[in-house]
Amino acid sequence: MSHHQQYKIWTGLSICLITTLAILGFSPTETALKPRKPNILFILVDDLGWTDIGAFGSTFYETPNIDALTARGVKFTNAYAACPVCSPTRASIITGKYPARTQTTDWFGAPQPGTVGKHHTKNKPLLPAPYLESLPLSELTLAETLKANGYSTFFAGKWHLGETPDFWPEKQGFDINKGGYGAGSPGGNHYFTPYQNPRLTDGPPGEHLTDRLAEETVAFITQNKARPFLAYLSFYSVHTPLGAPQPLIDKYTEKKKRLGLSDKWGTEGDRNVRLTQCLPVYGAMVEAMDKAVGTVLNSLVTNNIEQETIVVFMSDNGGLSTSEGHPTSNLPLRAGKGWLYEGGIREPMTVYWPGMSKRGLVSDQVVTSTDFYPTLLEMAGLPLLPNQHQDGMSIVPALKGKKMTRGPIYWHYPHYGNQGGSPGSAVRNGDWKLIEWFEEGRELELYNLKTDIGEQKNLAKDNPDKVRTLHTLLKNWRNDVKAQLPTKNPAAVAGQ
Repeated sequence: MSHHQQYKIWTGLSICLITTLAILGFSPTETALKPRKPNILFILVDDLGWTDIGAFGSTFYETPNIDALTARGVKFTNAYAACPVCSPTRASIITGKYPARTQTTDWFGAPQPGTVGKHHTKNKPLLPAPYLESLPLSELTLAETLKANGYSTFFAGKWHLGETPDFWPEKQGFDINKGGYGAGSPGGNHYFTPYQNPRLTDGPPGEHLTDRLAEETVAFITQNKARPFLAYLSFYSVHTPLGAPQPLIDKYTEKKKRLGLSDKWGTEGDRNVRLTQCLPVYGAMVEAMDKAVGTVLNSLVTNNIEQETIVVFMSDNGGLSTSEGHPTSNLPLRAGKGWLYEGGIREPMTVYWPGMSKRGLVSDQVVTSTDFYPTLLEMAGLPLLPNQHQDGMSIVPALKGKKMTRGPIYWHYPHYGNQGGSPGSAVRNGDWKLIEWFEEGRELELYNLKTDIGEQKNLAKDNPDKVRTLHTLLKNWRNDVKAQLPTKNPAAVAGQ
């Protein structure tokens, strides 16, 4: 019997016990002295870069609502996604496990070793590692755990953790699902109704998807404010295809002209990389998302539950800077989505914990997306489940301004990204980060992120002992999680 099945049996027995106590005359009011579990509002943005928020350095995009949230919460400057692309990070959040451990290492729909012949990477030196294309139902998700402990659970927006309905949010612990299914983006012009979304009815002409998801979240919060809830708002924004309300696009077109900004480019590998934040339609998408965040945050105030609600704000991978329209720049970070450099994995993250965390605290503690599961359980006063969230640690001490003892954190992306990145693994321990590329002949790369956040100077040759130590950690970790590796491609073409 799996731990997942055992947990569900235990949950059923718990419910029976509660019912029995009620029959015996124990009134629910007798438990009123116990503090109510906090609500959890988890906001996840798609493809939002580390510096795409005003509070994290942007001077072009306007994000007053997220900036205000950051000012009264804890701002994490060393927060990471577990992968440089979406599905793996999303899986890591709700399982507490590294994607390498769950074998969910690429976005669901990316080429497998047997299908790469139809992909533009078909002649690359390596075949991608195999990966699972749906999050296994055997995983005890964060939503399932909270639901078993009395939480109402709600999901809105992008899911992308399984193609068929058998793997959609309703099957992974969410009572309500508004818009979550197998697709990773709205596609076409579907940021506006008609959405062609099997889990979201169409709205009136001109309705914007980002606004609609916020409204659905507000409706859930209003209807469930009397009991603890998990509201998981997972925007499709700011993922391509680029699209936003025209008045906002016009605003940023005028702003770009007024500020005298122009598109500037560098190179990363064989790709151009954007060096300036000045694309009007992307600025409009960011502001529209911020407005929607404001709508949901305001609902906490109007429903008089702001002081009972934990708010988490995070992105699933770095900003898109080297491909597909190159909509944003991640400077001072290197590269972007699809790369193991900081631009692909470091994220803007804010946590608001009313009455418990220090207002306006800026934390440089290293945290990663696997940490949310144990952290939220501890914040809710619930038992930790170390057999489930094996790769996460509670960051409650950091939220209270205390130092954490943190070991290394890891990434494993054994695939060629659509954005130009190559298969590899990485480890960060303290200020040091090592990247190992799997293509034959590529050197190990070592960076000191404290002195070189842009990863411009490879220090591997000058620090052989540090390289050996970190490389040993990385290899041992891959063995521990049974990480899948790419293999040589018999169809490889020299120079690809």
